[in-house]
Amino acid sequence: MAKAYWVCLYRSISNPDALAAYAKLAGPAIQASGGRFLARGGVAKTYEAGLNQRTVLIEFDSVAQALAAHDTPGYQAAFKALNNGAERDLRIVEGV
Repeated sequence: MAKAYWVCLYRSISNPDALAAYAKLAGPAIQASGGRFLARGGVAKTYEAGLNQRTVLIEFDSVAQALAAHDTPGYQAAFKALNNGAERDLRIVEGV
């Protein structure tokens, strides 16, 4: 079974306090769902049309596990805490 990844690319952060509240709740919720943080934070280098903003990469054992993690009450509470404090693009992709 192929692993799956959450790839979260931030376009802008308008409320750092909301992002901090989100991170405090999201990390434990994601880890409780089997997610493993592979990269989290600033960008080393941006190419092409990329934005030099926060990037997070999380590994899961399967697409089903990654999808389920997003829908847990714990993660949904974290997302609510973000409260539009950042514009971002979250994708769940299957590994090869």
